[in-house]
Amino acid sequence: MAASLSIRQLDYTLSGHTLLHGIDLAIPAAQVSVVLGPNGAGKTTLLRLLAGLRKPSRGAVLFDDQCLEQLTESQRAQRIAWVAQHPPTGIPLSVREFVSLGRLPYLGSFQRMSTQDRHLIDEVLSSVELSEHAEHKLASLSGGEYQRAAIARALAQQTPILLLDEPTNHLDIRHQHCLQEWLLKLSRQGKTIVQVLHDLTLAADYADYALLLHEGRLLATGTPSQVLTPERLSAVYRWPIRLHNLPSHHDWPGTYRTALTPDALS
Repeated sequence: MAASLSIRQLDYTLSGHTLLHGIDLAIPAAQVSVVLGPNGAGKTTLLRLLAGLRKPSRGAVLFDDQCLEQLTESQRAQRIAWVAQHPPTGIPLSVREFVSLGRLPYLGSFQRMSTQDRHLIDEVLSSVELSEHAEHKLASLSGGEYQRAAIARALAQQTPILLLDEPTNHLDIRHQHCLQEWLLKLSRQGKTIVQVLHDLTLAADYADYALLLHEGRLLATGTPSQVLTPERLSAVYRWPIRLHNLPSHHDWPGTYRTALTPDALS
């Protein structure tokens, strides 16, 4: 059974400002969920709380009905993988060494990776098209390649839950779509995926489930077609948005993909 992740009556306050208000939510297991909303809506804050990187001011985040705060750092790392919007820079490691850090939660003190671990690293490097760069230093990578290396490290953790904060940042169009198709494939294999996206069209085309935040409150949840209505988006983003149906390049999630464009530009 796929792992579950849920939020119970959560508030988050920082420096006297409440950034999230009364969030009550169950993340669908084995699906791709997207967190949407304008700048300052609380998207990254919500994702950090789901990862256990921040503690709620009120309420709780639950992993399989267990409070996330009760898990040790190592236990969380075996259950939830996190990809930051801006991966840390200046790390003096090769791409392979960096991706291999994803196996640390499973290794004891001074324990070396097994042959199986090394094969897994090769597989995830191939999946993000970085095999040819495996022995290169991280500093030599482009921004998009570095982002793919960070995703590979998270995949190497083999956790049931994967959280990504704007993972398409720095990726070109092909790699944006390749990543979304790969995430869908992983979800069909049982992994629960939550990602923050700014691209509404990618969200509409690939997500199973959408969460729309506005001013720290959960405004709407459901399928993309239920949540991403032009009227609601125009109100939240304070800009006229039009919806178009275009022929799809794949059979899922439907026979049409959705394009959401600013009305003034369409």
